[in-house]
Amino acid sequence: MEWEVVIGLEIHAQLATRSKIFSGAATAYGAAPNTQACAIDLGMPGVLPVLNAEAVRMAAKFGLAIGATVAERSVFARKNYFYPDLPKGYQISQYELPVVSQGTLDIELEDGTTKTIGVTRAHLEEDAGKSLHEEFANATGIDLNRAGTPLLEIVSEPDMRSAKEAVAYMKKIHSLVRYLGICDGNMQEGSFRCDANVSLRKKGSEKFGTRTETKNLNSFRFVERAINYEIERQMDVLESGGSIVQETRLYDANKDETRSMRSKEEANDYRYFPDPDLLPLAIDAAFLNTVRAALPELPDAKKQRFMDEYGLSFYDAGVLTTSRELADFYEAVAAACGGQAKLAANWVMGDFSAFLNRDNHEIADAPVNAAMLGGLLARIEDNTISGKIAKEVFEAMWAGEGDADTVIEKRGLKQITDSSAIEAIIDEIIAANPAQVEQYRGGKDKLFGFFVGQAMKATQGKANPQQLNELLKRKLAG
Repeated sequence: MEWEVVIGLEIHAQLATRSKIFSGAATAYGAAPNTQACAIDLGMPGVLPVLNAEAVRMAAKFGLAIGATVAERSVFARKNYFYPDLPKGYQISQYELPVVSQGTLDIELEDGTTKTIGVTRAHLEEDAGKSLHEEFANATGIDLNRAGTPLLEIVSEPDMRSAKEAVAYMKKIHSLVRYLGICDGNMQEGSFRCDANVSLRKKGSEKFGTRTETKNLNSFRFVERAINYEIERQMDVLESGGSIVQETRLYDANKDETRSMRSKEEANDYRYFPDPDLLPLAIDAAFLNTVRAALPELPDAKKQRFMDEYGLSFYDAGVLTTSRELADFYEAVAAACGGQAKLAANWVMGDFSAFLNRDNHEIADAPVNAAMLGGLLARIEDNTISGKIAKEVFEAMWAGEGDADTVIEKRGLKQITDSSAIEAIIDEIIAANPAQVEQYRGGKDKLFGFFVGQAMKATQGKANPQQLNELLKRKLAG
């Protein structure tokens, strides 16, 4: 390709406060339309906004987590534009002096290398309401419940060079805000979404091309598809001699394409000016030290600890630290099964996660908790059951039949570890299959699997596999 792709993301993370950024109205999702919008959210005459301290604390947590500068002094501004779901006619945001600036975030690429993405700024602002089109014929409904909900807008540097890099960065931010407890990351409900800025330039050029902004992408899959579509579209325009128009675009998931929404505004189009109703935000060292002391173990640090402490591979540690809930669950399982770290990792990433996804459960409401899964793995480790039988036990546990010991006892699934009992079964199989024994002893090694299968069938899968293999080899050797 003679073109280089340049991508920057603007991620909007809805902060997990109980009240709005400038009022005491609730932020709970799912309330009846227009039942959670107060006079302040609507910008009624005579009302005054009051800044939510918890939103400031959450913004500072994010800034510290990405090694950014948290401003001692930042300013709220009015961003003026008209839209039906913006009742005031302006949005309170931050412009020249944001609360967080100049941070970095490392992402892992598909080839195993790491790339550092710059975070230009993260600023606090209020969300707008929501326009509803589906339920109305030839009309638009306005729900202002979301108006005034606190957002942290996280703006990257244009450091990404492919849709996959953009998705990796977005996933890293998604994981981080959930670890910090500042955003629930629910993309279906719109509490984590992004705008993708895409442009092309000739390879080797220092000058950026004209960019387009694709708005309100609320899934990782849509982000990748929308960016790839926009790359191809811009390339076709440029290679046919045309020019890219700076504009805002929307992604249509049904048609898998972007389409023009409006010409892209410049900052001066919004006529920013400091909000006269809000004092500058001042953050002192004592406040920051309190926030810093309350930071949890962050994903990268936890991943490294899982490799060092549990001996996990880079891949396993990465999967298990995807979310704070999964990492905590894994550690609880590993402790409950006597520290069998790799066995615990395999089961948490394997059967447990598969059943979670199949039944659309969250970890917190899964029928099998960490202590139960750890108890099952302990029975594998002490040879009470085999790994194969453990899958049957796990399924019964998931169905509500009790813990591992209860299921094993109830179903009579204890592994046969009595060598003499296994030998007696092997003797019977050898006696019943003389032709196969002769062929095996004549060099047909593949028949060993036949004898293992016969023995497992005879014991209903309960024979200890290791003992069975050792005894069978000895007996067949003659």
